[in-house]
Amino acid sequence: MPKRINKNVLQIAIHVIGWGIFFTLPFFMYRGEQAITLNRYLGYCFMPLSCLIIFYINYGKLIDCLLFRRKIVQFILTNLLFIILLGILLHSWQNFHRVHLSEPMPENLKALKDALPKPPVLLFISRDILLMGLTVGLSVAIKMTSGWYKTEGEKQELQKAQAEAELQNLKSQLNPHFLFNTLNNIYSLIAINQDKAQYAVQDLSKMLRHVLYENNDNLVSLDREFDFMRSYIKLMSLRLSRTTHLDVSIPETGKGAMIAPLLFIPLIENAFKHGVSNTQDSFIHIQLELHEDHWLHCLVANSNFPKKDNDRSGSGIGIKNLKRRLELLYPGNFLFSTRTEDNRFIAELNIHL
Repeated sequence: MPKRINKNVLQIAIHVIGWGIFFTLPFFMYRGEQAITLNRYLGYCFMPLSCLIIFYINYGKLIDCLLFRRKIVQFILTNLLFIILLGILLHSWQNFHRVHLSEPMPENLKALKDALPKPPVLLFISRDILLMGLTVGLSVAIKMTSGWYKTEGEKQELQKAQAEAELQNLKSQLNPHFLFNTLNNIYSLIAINQDKAQYAVQDLSKMLRHVLYENNDNLVSLDREFDFMRSYIKLMSLRLSRTTHLDVSIPETGKGAMIAPLLFIPLIENAFKHGVSNTQDSFIHIQLELHEDHWLHCLVANSNFPKKDNDRSGSGIGIKNLKRRLELLYPGNFLFSTRTEDNRFIAELNIHL
């Protein structure tokens, strides 16, 4: 609301300044013996007053009621009627002012004026009508420009609201997706080591506090996110066999930087889900680096063991969800790529914080 009020105040100020300059022009045009007087100003002010009337008749009413509703003929005829009426009134006022209110002219100037041919009255009327016609065009241009800015502002607000709603929906998908994958991991661990499974449930309860509460914030500290990633990797690694090599490198500090929560978890989930085999040698490599230029680099590489069609755990929404979140949260400030080479799956994510 304050932003809208400020825009209205600015718009009013522009109108006041514009018309103020128009009405005060005589005070800058006349100098010395020709200094402006009340009578001279009265002879001048009816013209800008006529333009002001025709401007706001159009700006406040006719453009919205006729032009914007595609009643173009009615708009033109109505303006012609007002312009002709104001032109007649203006001409009558100028004649009245010249005869009854104008200051007496020196005899030499009066004789010179009488000797010169008088321009046709129609010429003056046409000049005034043309000026008022230009005023109509100015009002249309200003109205359409302000309408365009208003439409663009409303469109941007709508796009922002839609993006926020979509982002909130993605967050709501992320929580159950994270929980589902973690519970699935613990479920598999129960058959292997019940003691580890119990500790895993305790760790999960702590991690859920982070997911359910801090994930509601748009940004969290990078330090907390690093701590959460370490805890998550520790939980996921409980079920790893001796044939799997895990290599993790996460900075000790986030240097006070802030980041959107849980961006890297889908990549880590994907590595543990598709990079581990119980019968073959496998590896998971997770590396994060925070550079001085505020770019955060994440590399997740793992051996590639794609799941079979009958294994639908997680529904495969993690990477797709991540891409959309990045587009909404860091437009133009991230680089994300995935590739498979030499039976390895590699995901790289760079974010400018």
